[in-house]
Amino acid sequence: MVEVNALGKACPLPVIETKKAIEELKQDDTVKVLVDNEIAVQNVMKMAKHKNLDASSEKIDDNQFAVMIAVTGVGEKSEVEEEVNCQPDRRGKGTVVVLSSDVMGTGDESLGKQLIKGFVFALTKMEELPSKVILYNRGAFLSSENEDTIQDLKTLEAEGVEILTCGTCLNHYGLAEKLAVGTATNMYEIVESMMTASHIVKPS
Repeated sequence: MVEVNALGKACPLPVIETKKAIEELKQDDTVKVLVDNEIAVQNVMKMAKHKNLDASSEKIDDNQFAVMIAVTGVGEKSEVEEEVNCQPDRRGKGTVVVLSSDVMGTGDESLGKQLIKGFVFALTKMEELPSKVILYNRGAFLSSENEDTIQDLKTLEAEGVEILTCGTCLNHYGLAEKLAVGTATNMYEIVESMMTASHIVKPS
């Protein structure tokens, strides 16, 4: 494994140093890139995708992230050299999205599940993203069992959106070991986040 330490380095250095490490490989290997912000994660992941390389990201702590890139086809050169673009921070200051159910609206349950999937997906496409997504009660299923919404929540997390799921709710539904994105939280943090939010979005 080759490690690129890009902690404390501003865009476009993390991408440039990662590209250099990939190009200098003499055999197929994994490149681990350490960065200290979510925007750098997104930029490195975007570069890997452009090169058709498998990549995944992991949040180590509040100030450190790791991007793992599986490099295959060493020696092959892309005919098109991509531009290095610094992705801006798209998070809206103080906007919190609250999801309290794994369905949206009342009536047909299957329709409600389809609607909530569409809602979370639409969040990833907004020009301005929320600063946090809070999930409680049956909303906990969206970050632990629903593969469609888990992937979209991971997309939001990669752009710096905090994904917080009620720990009591995870325990109640037997989902504590299944949380797949974000972190478990408590009612104090949920109340504090909602009290200090400038805008709360809650689908009903």
